[in-house]
Amino acid sequence: LKLEMPTINLDGEVTVLATVPEVVQSLKSCAVTWQKLISRILEEQLKKVPQGKGPLAEIDLWREKNATLSALSEQIKLPEVQKVLEILEEAESEFTGDLQIVLSDLKKHHMEAQDNVKFLSTLERHLKTLSTGTGADVILNTIPSLLNALRMVWIMSRHYNKDERMVPLLERISWEISASVRKIVDLQTLFKEDTAAAKIKVTEAKTILEQWKKCYFTTCIQVEESGSERYWKFDVRRLFEKTDYMASICEELHDIFQVVTEELYNIFIPELTTVTENPKGIDKLRREVNIIIGPMEDLTFDPFNMENAHDWELVTEEFREDVTVETVKKIFVQNLKDPPLYKNHPPVAGAISWSRSLFRRIQHTFIRFQEAEELLATERGKEVKQMYLRVAKKMKEYEDQKYCQWRERTEHVLPLLLKDTLLAVSSATEEPVTTKKSVCFALNFSPEIQEIIIEAKYMEQLGLPVPEMARYVALQEDKYLRYTSKLKAMLDRYHKLMEMMNEAETKLLDDYVQELWRILKAGHKRLTWKSVGIGEFIVQCTQTIGKFELLVHQIHNISEDISSKLRSIESTNLFKFPRSKNGDKLPEAKEFFDYVKCEQVKDVEHMVRKYSAIPQLLIEVERRVANTNSGKSPKLASYYAYWEHRIYQVLTQLIVKNLQVFNATVLANVPLLQIEAVISVPEVTLQPNASEIEKMTVQAIQGCVEVTKRFVRWMHGTCIECPPQHVKADEVVTFSFYSDVSQSPLIIEQAVLITQNVHKLLASLNKCLNQWKRYDLVWKSDKGAVLDRLAAEKPACVTFDEHLQFYMKVAQEVTQRTLIKDEQFIRLQLAPLASAVQENAKSWVMSLGKLLNELAREELFRLQDEIQVGVLSL
Repeated sequence: LKLEMPTINLDGEVTVLATVPEVVQSLKSCAVTWQKLISRILEEQLKKVPQGKGPLAEIDLWREKNATLSALSEQIKLPEVQKVLEILEEAESEFTGDLQIVLSDLKKHHMEAQDNVKFLSTLERHLKTLSTGTGADVILNTIPSLLNALRMVWIMSRHYNKDERMVPLLERISWEISASVRKIVDLQTLFKEDTAAAKIKVTEAKTILEQWKKCYFTTCIQVEESGSERYWKFDVRRLFEKTDYMASICEELHDIFQVVTEELYNIFIPELTTVTENPKGIDKLRREVNIIIGPMEDLTFDPFNMENAHDWELVTEEFREDVTVETVKKIFVQNLKDPPLYKNHPPVAGAISWSRSLFRRIQHTFIRFQEAEELLATERGKEVKQMYLRVAKKMKEYEDQKYCQWRERTEHVLPLLLKDTLLAVSSATEEPVTTKKSVCFALNFSPEIQEIIIEAKYMEQLGLPVPEMARYVALQEDKYLRYTSKLKAMLDRYHKLMEMMNEAETKLLDDYVQELWRILKAGHKRLTWKSVGIGEFIVQCTQTIGKFELLVHQIHNISEDISSKLRSIESTNLFKFPRSKNGDKLPEAKEFFDYVKCEQVKDVEHMVRKYSAIPQLLIEVERRVANTNSGKSPKLASYYAYWEHRIYQVLTQLIVKNLQVFNATVLANVPLLQIEAVISVPEVTLQPNASEIEKMTVQAIQGCVEVTKRFVRWMHGTCIECPPQHVKADEVVTFSFYSDVSQSPLIIEQAVLITQNVHKLLASLNKCLNQWKRYDLVWKSDKGAVLDRLAAEKPACVTFDEHLQFYMKVAQEVTQRTLIKDEQFIRLQLAPLASAVQENAKSWVMSLGKLLNELAREELFRLQDEIQVGVLSL
């Protein structure tokens, strides 16, 4: 861990040395070495974990980390090192920043290690007591002190005040307490000790485990009441699941010793005491009674391990049943028809083993009591002996019956089972049919053969003779297992492969499927489980399936290419609209529909190129399947038809989707084109008018549908496009998908819907124009006739004023009206209409003014003449 010091002379001022390139370069090299060393050590320390399951291992780990990081930190504080850092910083070396980051990490981890060692050391004395303490009292007294110390660590430590630190430490303490309990309750010696002493030990062990949990929850309350913001809200299951389980085991052990004391000793010892005064006999009998707990002494598993809960439950249950012969008798009678079996035991041998285990229980107990002649001479002893003999006889009869039945059935059934074929076909007919997707082969290995093999093995272990054929089959178990495993894997591949193919592919590959079935048929018709060619059959099937699998994958890859092109065609947008930027004028109706048509032409070219590439892909399938490349192989006729139908579906969907999009565009409140309202005397109309717009809409719909005319159909039974047909001298017909697609009810429905929606929209816009009829006098009235009438009538000026006011008001009003009407996808421009009305109104004003002026002049001249005549007459 020693830092390598620079060999260059560093005597002198830092500012001076920082300007010497050779010095700076040498120090940089040295600093790089330091950085690598510190980084490596930090990485190694962070990866280290406690070497042991107990809490002391965690303390040792932090001590080791602290020692290592302290050694490095002390070296960093050396004057020579500090001067190197100052020179590099003065020289503004770009490396200084990286080194400072590493040094900062070192300082942070060192401080953490120091802090953890300081606080964990306060726990060490208690933890060592837990680890090495020999008495239960010592451990019981240590737990409260340890929890109190942990509470102080939680409150004061900067690192062990978080769940991710404290919970693992508590888990290690829980493990240490469990280990202490295991030392106290040593199951290897516990059942050899005096029963009373054993009861005390398991009671103490249970108390320790309960004390641990009780003190923990007490500490939780103390932490909460202390005002700390961080409570102990840990996962209780992680801390106490195992210790709670151990406590329950201790309680069961206590109950077992209680049964031994109260039931066995108390039953037999008083009777023996009445017939003998021999103390040694009593002691001997007490030792013999202890043999009943033999299964407890011979445990092959750890009952304190939760994974062995089921096994422990079986052992304790067996112990309880061992207490009296009467209990065994009841168990035997109750379970004759459905005996409980040991794990992995077959039905018959398992039943015999169960019967023998029951017999051994009563035999084990009875033999030891049989040695005490005084006890057997009592009425109770004679009663137990007779009961023992009756139960033992029934058990032997039960065993003989089970064995004979099994032997007879095995000798009769096994030869028949071995004559079964390897495979079975799950179909009403024995021959598989291509069109039946539900047809499948199944492994025809009877489970009864495997059961006979297991029975034979266990029968031999029980010392019972096994039929010769059953012994032979049992010796071949590995071979049968290997065959069944390989056959199952082979059939799984076969079924998966068949499921991968759709109906068109199944028809396409019918020859290959028939060949595969021909090979599999040998396992269905000819080969049995006694045949010698099973291995070769499996190899042949596997190889054939592998080749077929490769071909199917190749076809699927090509199919995916075709599908990709069809998806691209189907997703084409045939209604691309001109988009105006903010403030730009919207296109006129004709311009709008011309743009849509122009874009369609471009897109159709791309679509047709993708469509034209499909036959070459199908020819590639033909080459792989039929070894030809003509595009018209009879073997692929149905496959060509399948894809042609797919293309029809895609084109139909293409048109339907685009018409739906167009219809949605028509209904959306986003204007895409504009039309104008104009005066067409005597009416106000749209320009272009409604019928023209509807015609353009119909042409757009028809253009969309007629896109399918570019997709030429294939000749029957091929993937070759139909050449143009000359019907007449001047008429050429090209067979395309148009004739079929255009008849689709969905397309017709969408087309009708669009035209109806456009018609409704235009009707709504026309209705909007009705509001302008209030001004129709401006353009409907015959100006010449009106002016002539006024000139003839020569009305008063007030009449002219009324007319002038009306037309001036009209000219003013129309400028204040909304001049843009957006409805669905059309913008109606009312400005041209307003301008025309205004111009007409102004024209009326000018004409009326001119007429008024003329009439006024005439009147003036008339008055002038009258005045002159009057003057002359005077």
